[in-house]
Amino acid sequence: MKSRFITSAAVGLAAVLALAGCSGEQPASNGQVTLKMVESLTNPTRTETIKKMISGFEKENPNINVDLISPPTEQADQKIQQMLQSGKGVDVVETRDTTVGSFGANKWLYDMTADLKDWDGWKDLTDNAVHYSKQDGKTYYIPYGFYGLSLFHRTDLAKDAGFSGPPASWPDLLTQATALNQPDDGKFGYAFRGGPNANSTAITIIGAYVADEVDKENAFRLSSGKTIFSSPKAQEAMDLYLELFKKGSPPSSAAWGYPEMVQGFSNGSTSFLLQDPEVIATVRESKAITTGQWNVAPMPVGPGGKALQPVGTAGWGVAATSNLKPEAVKLVKYLTEGDAATTFTKENSLVPILKSAAQDSFYSTGPWAAYLTMTQNPQTYIPVVQPRGVSWWAEWIKKADSDIQGVLSGKLSTAELLASWDTYWTEKTAG
Repeated sequence: MKSRFITSAAVGLAAVLALAGCSGEQPASNGQVTLKMVESLTNPTRTETIKKMISGFEKENPNINVDLISPPTEQADQKIQQMLQSGKGVDVVETRDTTVGSFGANKWLYDMTADLKDWDGWKDLTDNAVHYSKQDGKTYYIPYGFYGLSLFHRTDLAKDAGFSGPPASWPDLLTQATALNQPDDGKFGYAFRGGPNANSTAITIIGAYVADEVDKENAFRLSSGKTIFSSPKAQEAMDLYLELFKKGSPPSSAAWGYPEMVQGFSNGSTSFLLQDPEVIATVRESKAITTGQWNVAPMPVGPGGKALQPVGTAGWGVAATSNLKPEAVKLVKYLTEGDAATTFTKENSLVPILKSAAQDSFYSTGPWAAYLTMTQNPQTYIPVVQPRGVSWWAEWIKKADSDIQGVLSGKLSTAELLASWDTYWTEKTAG
């Protein structure tokens, strides 16, 4: 294969930049060019899938080489930001709804609107894919799929413990996780997320508790105009969140991020995991648990019997400093249409971007059935929009995760955390 893939579990930013060179190399004398492409949500299975897609692109475009840079997930967004800021080392970049606000505000991303004006691929995309390809009227990335939380659970262990089915609510999850938590045997209930992006789970629990009064167009706000963090129900939610950590989770999970959570479930040490559908592919490859030992259930609901289902998405965009924008846009198109798009969504277990998926039985059976259940019951699993596109989102994540660490270490009470979050969002959105 002519691509040179830079997979870096231990590669620092300096090494990445040195290997990648300047973004947008000028064509060589033989007409060859090399695109630098960087992913954000790195894991081995996913990286191999991207490599296959790149190989297909290179076969169709023999004058274009693609170098894939794969930083470790927990460091990837910071590395990508530094690469974009420096203007070196990247042409095609994985961009997420959580990063597009700051990347776009800093003019690090190229607006592909004009390049895609007459693109035939638009007609094959779902309405959601078309809608979320526009960020403040610009096209900074085209989605490659959508995320939606669900509850991975050990069917065998729950049955042995006397439970008739998976937890349907957050209190149910606390009960079952506590019952299955056996630290002396190295077995734990819930794959808690206390490290990078820990705030996402806290927001999910709070959302389930305030679901009856939330603003669907801004899920951090109540219909009254106040923040969701001001609600007394948010206090109930955060108290349960802390109890779930103390009674049903591994102590080490105070530092767990995405990779550790997924590993905790797929290696058989935890019984419950709240994660996106892309984890289905990873768990299926596990040698520690078999297909008959686990399944996926809808996300837990709050006391009112409802949960919020934020639309989460990411995709491929182009760096503003790239000197190979036509070639980069060509790669973005290839990755989000036809067989390449289908391969990526299936092998990464993402909600698809192509209309043709509606006729595919792959998405209505097995672990995917939970997502179909949620989609078909929007009154229970309420679709909402989180304000992930604001320019201060990265700042918010840093603050929120730090505050979560404060709660888990006992330096901050849940009431103090909520008051701080309420103040933060009230001040940021004032006027």
